[in-house]
Amino acid sequence: MRHVLTGFGLVAAALLLTGGEAAAHSGEGLSGGLISGFTHPILGWDHVVAMVAVGLWGAFLGKPAIWILPVVFPLVMAVGGALGVAGIPVPAVEAGIALSGVILGLLVAFAVRAPLWIAAVIVGVFAIFHGHAHGTELPEAANPFAYALGFVVGTGVLHMAGILLGFVTTVPRGAYIVRAAGVVIAAVGGAFLVGIA
Repeated sequence: MRHVLTGFGLVAAALLLTGGEAAAHSGEGLSGGLISGFTHPILGWDHVVAMVAVGLWGAFLGKPAIWILPVVFPLVMAVGGALGVAGIPVPAVEAGIALSGVILGLLVAFAVRAPLWIAAVIVGVFAIFHGHAHGTELPEAANPFAYALGFVVGTGVLHMAGILLGFVTTVPRGAYIVRAAGVVIAAVGGAFLVGIA
């Protein structure tokens, strides 16, 4: 079991290291459909850290949060996306996305055990920012439905990476590794926040 968890942790770490440039919201690369949508969250560090953090925090909180938080995020993200498509403004979207990394990372780093409904509200609020950013870009895609589907699947992969990395807490000193990942996530989110200020 320990080898399996270590393998999953390595896969999650590899996904974290494959994130690309922070220009995920520049509108580039949106002419594609499913593949473009799938790679969009995976190649943007701002998305990688927030979505992995959701899985990590859910794993820290245990059942049922381990599955509920990664479901809440894409559902509410779809609401944010609809707002973006409709042209309804949401203030400080990029700052909200950066703060999602900071706050979610700190929640993991400090092993905050919030009640499930509070955790879901926190995750949901940040999901609106992520969804809105992509909803405003979605009409530019050649195949918006395929792009949206790819984006949701990519988001799910990142959540799963966080959950799998969170399972490291079951091995000796594993909680320290996960909490350290939270510190890294918060630092990356902070770097984005400084970059957009």
